[in-house]
This record gives sequence, structure tokens and C-alpha cells, in this order.
Amino acid sequence: MAAQRVAVCASLAVARLLLLGRCRVSPVPRSALSGAAMEPAPRWLAGLRFDNRALRELPVETPPAGPEGASTTPRLVPGACFTRVRPTPLRQPRLVALSEPALALLGLGAPPAPEAEAEAEAALFFSGNALLPGAEPAAHCYCGHQFGHFAGQLGDGAAMYLGEVCTAAGERWELQLKGAGPTPFSRQADGRKVLRSSIREFLCSEAMFHLGIPTTRAGACVTSESTVARDVFYDGNPKYEKCTVVLRIASTFIRFGSFEIFKSADEHSGRAGPSVGRSDIRVQLLNYVISSFYPEIQAAHASDSVQRNAAFFREVTRRTARMVAEWQCVGFCHGVLNTDNMSILGLTIDYGPFGFLDRYDPDHVCNASDNTGRYAYSKQPEVCKWNLQKLAEALQPELPLELGEAILAEEFDTEFQRHYLQKMRRKLGLVQVELEEDGALVSKLLQTMHLTACVPGADFTNTFYLLSSFLVDPESPGLAEFLARLMEQCASLEELRLAFRPQMDPRQLSMMLMLAQSNPQLFALMGTRAGIARELERVEQQSQLEQLSAAELQSRNQDHWATWLQAYRARLDKDLEGAGDAAAWQAERVRVMRASNPKYVLRNYIAQNAIEAAERGDFSEVRRVLKLLETPYHCEAGAATEPEATEARGATGGQRSYSSKPPLWAAELCVT
Repeated sequence: MAAQRVAVCASLAVARLLLLGRCRVSPVPRSALSGAAMEPAPRWLAGLRFDNRALRELPVETPPAGPEGASTTPRLVPGACFTRVRPTPLRQPRLVALSEPALALLGLGAPPAPEAEAEAEAALFFSGNALLPGAEPAAHCYCGHQFGHFAGQLGDGAAMYLGEVCTAAGERWELQLKGAGPTPFSRQADGRKVLRSSIREFLCSEAMFHLGIPTTRAGACVTSESTVARDVFYDGNPKYEKCTVVLRIASTFIRFGSFEIFKSADEHSGRAGPSVGRSDIRVQLLNYVISSFYPEIQAAHASDSVQRNAAFFREVTRRTARMVAEWQCVGFCHGVLNTDNMSILGLTIDYGPFGFLDRYDPDHVCNASDNTGRYAYSKQPEVCKWNLQKLAEALQPELPLELGEAILAEEFDTEFQRHYLQKMRRKLGLVQVELEEDGALVSKLLQTMHLTACVPGADFTNTFYLLSSFLVDPESPGLAEFLARLMEQCASLEELRLAFRPQMDPRQLSMMLMLAQSNPQLFALMGTRAGIARELERVEQQSQLEQLSAAELQSRNQDHWATWLQAYRARLDKDLEGAGDAAAWQAERVRVMRASNPKYVLRNYIAQNAIEAAERGDFSEVRRVLKLLETPYHCEAGAATEPEATEARGATGGQRSYSSKPPLWAAELCVT
């Protein structure tokens, strides 16, 4: 009866929206529902109402028929933004976890009792084994610059647009299944994702949202007994892993690369977009994106398309700058910042080999496949700006390139620096006055965390978190204790020796150095000068560390931190001068810092713990970590959440707390 009431209420709500003209439920073509007549009717999910506007307003390829419906044969898809597909069923789908906050966006309440039935229903429909009424699976066509080079047509090779859900509140959310099987864009691949990568994406999508960072969402993670072979480290040792699907949610998954399908032949790669010359579709896509997702811009410039498109690009530039500033402030590394992984809404999208900084290192590369360090942590703002340049080029002639470049030059750096410094002031508790010197204070802090080129060490997340307990009174007896706690967040000698362990055998390094001098062309096929330089740096640092004692390291760290804390205290004194009530200022400072410096982020080793448990069939750790990440910021005394209480009990019982420094083995994790 409860499910029936939900369905009736949802139907009435949709009816009201239809009368208001805000939502239109369109009939589903028979081709999209072939074989669907035998599919079971949903109960909990019956209230979801689809209105698939993207497929109505953008060109959709009617694919050639295959043995079981739409063909998934890899091919170019010219003249279309989507092609119809159908998920490939999995054997015995099983729910790993649901994110109730993400599903609430769709108007779904908590899964009804009995829980097992609700989980089975979620596993059935969110795996793609059955289609919800009104769903029209399709794959989106896009191109992209990958690692700086135009790759031509890419598209949804492991993801499928499921449809757009209209809610009673008038909101519209696109649903996407990632890992649901091959599409024409799979490029000889199987279109599947596996348990480890799916858990990472599921957890990080939700972690980023609760950190307050613009992101796509993840509503469900479903695994199965179907398997695929994966060579995890590309070392010739593949293993079979379980096929897994993630339900992704966003207003849209259209990206920069969606506009690159019109690109003419690239001067370097010779590749072109599949819809080169189709300016009519570019106009159609621009009209759809701006009217659907930037209606205020559409309304303000309805009679002037060039000014409208300029305002659109300006807003995308600002959103992207703010997004990457947010990343830098929490130490998030994306890993694969190609143009096809950049959202047109300024959302964090496509979580692959991501990572959060543990030990602060501006040159940290979280993707082991990124041999040149193109997407290192410190380079992310620069890369995002480069990607916006490629978007500006793709919008020609609807947006003249000189106008797009002028907007980019005017907006990106200014917006990034403004937002970054604003966030950093809050992280440091500078709540009363803004001073020009604040940028230098932040830079000096990061230098202190990095210490020297030889000995980087402070834990990024925990150092900022600790600063909220820094006592302002210079006569405070707690200063020495605070400095000692800060020292605990600096890398130990053992950690540093492990971090800077050379990656090459000395004989191999010697051979590569000789080859670089004697045969540069052959050397270019085997390595890069940047890679060799990094290896030489490791050797030098390792040599220096061998001559350094733990006591010397401790003394050096204390000197660096004492110097910076003195400057920080002086800056806090200036902030206090602008406040009328010292006690109120202190309370506000602590509140702002605790709301700006997370206690928990999804470190690689936390995700790995959840993955290893799930691979044994135990999904409880995934669900526990998910709940912990829903409250990443500090709670007031006595107000700890249940996940935090569980976390504290685990730490007391000998299990490492997820808010402590990572274990040594975390440095050995490799994500590609």
C-alpha cells in the first residue's frame, strides 16, 4: 500500500507540473523498449517520471540493428549527439550501497521495508538488467583532447544516458549508468567497470558533494557475478574482476568535448570530429545547453546570440575557476583532466585515478599513467584554463575566438585567485578583515608544509584541521603542546625514505642517461627528460635522507613551523583588532575553521580498505565509509555522528582512525 501511495502522489505531482508546462512526459519509442514487456514493474522506484528532453531537442542516431537490437559495433556517429543503446544484462546483480542523499534529489525517500526487497529492486534497475518505465538508454557522442592531444571521437564507451527524471519540485536530473555494457563508442572495449573503480567513483562523488565541492552525484553501486579480465598495472598479469555499475546523477553530463565533435582535422594528429562542418548541430547544442541550464543568460540575451554565447562562456569560465580553486583547497587531484572530463556546468566529473594529498607535495601526480606529470596537483588550474581555451576554439564561429580568448584572459585567473584566497582565509580563520598580505601568508604556509625541496612532509588535511585549535594568546602554556601535535603530522624519516625510494635500477638509470645524450630519438621512445629528472631528484633526496637523523629532521621541522606560527599569530592579532568582542571573534574563528577544514577525506587507503572488504563479499565497510564521508567536518563536542562514534570505537580497538595520518603501506598504492 505504501508503494501505491507513493506512485499515486508522484503521478499527481507530475500532473500538476504538466499543467504548469514545466515537465513533459514523452512516450518512449518502441525501439528503445524492445524486450521490455517482460521486465518486472518497479515498486519503490515506480514514482520516477521520465521526461527525456535531451533526446527530443538534440539529434539522435537511429543505429543499425544488431542481433539483439541496436548495434554496438564500434563506429563513427556523424550528425548526432546521441545514439540509442541498451544495457547488457549482468549475472546476479547485487547492491553494494545506496546514497540516500543522492537519491533524495529524485524525490525518493529511504528504501521501504522489507529492506531486502528494496535492495533487490535497486540492483535490478540500477544495474541495467531492467528498464524503468520511460527510460530511453542512449550513448552520448563527444570528442576530446587527451593529455594535450586531440583524440577524435570518444563518446560514452562505458556509460549510458538512462533518461531525465522530473521531480515534484520541478527539478530535472539526468540518470546515467556507468559500466552497463558496450556502446558504439567502446572502441573494442567491453563497456564494463569493475568493483574497485566503481567503489572509488561512488564514494568520491558523494564525498566531494559533502565537502561542498560542485560534483556529479552517485546514487547506487551494484556489482554482479559477471566478470571481465583487467590488467590492473599493465604488466601482463590480468585477473578477472566483477562487473559493477554506478548510477550517476547530474543536471547534465554534457562536457567540453561535446562541442569538439565539430572540430576539423587537427594539425598534429590529423583526426577530426565525426560531425565536422555541421555548424547547424553546434547551434542546436548551444541553444539546448544555454536554454536548459543557463536560462537567465538566455533571457538576458534573447535577441543577440553572440552576446548570449559570450555570457555563457564567461559563466562556464568562472564556474570552472571556482571548481578548481575548491580542489586546491582540499588537496584533491583529478588525475585525468582531459577536455572530455570537463563539465559544461563546472562540476567535478568522471572520477578515475583521483587522489587526495596525504603528505603535501605540489608536484604530486595521482595517476600512475601520467608519465609527464601533466596533471600534477599544482598544474590543475593551468590545465583547466587550457581546456577552456579548447572549448573557446570549439565554439567558433558562434563565439568569435578573439572574444572567447579575451573573456578567458579577463576572467579565469582573477576568479581563481579571488575564490582560492577567500577559501584559504576561511581555512585559516581570518574572519574579520582581508589584507593584501594574506596571499603571502598562505604561500608561506604551503612552503612550510613542503619544508624544502628535499624534505616535504606535513599532512595536508590534518595540518589545516589542527590549526583550528591554535591558541592566539602568546603567553599560552599550550603552544609547546600544539607544536608537538603539529610535528606528528610531519612525515617521519621512514616515510620520507619510502616516498623518495628510487624507481629505477641504478644501471637502468645510467643507461637512460647515456641514451639521452647519444641517441635522443631512441630515448624519446623509452622515456622523457622530465621522468629522468624526477628520478635523479629521488636519488639525490634519498642520499640526503640517508645522512639525516630523526632528531635533525625533528629540529628542522620545529624551526620551520615556529617561524610560520609567529607570522600567523601576528596576522590573527590584526584580525582581532577589527573585532569588538574578543570572545565572539574567537568563537566565530573556530566555527569557520571547523566548517572549512575537513576531518575526513577519501584517502586512497580508506577506499582500498572498503574495496578489499567488498571483494570478499562484505559491503559493510563501503557503507560505513560512505556515512563517515557524509559528515566530513568537525562536530561540536557531544554531537558526534554515529559514523564518527563507530570510527572512534574502531580506533580505540586497535584499528587506525581514518582521521589519522595514513599507514606506511598507503604510499605503495598505485592508481592508473
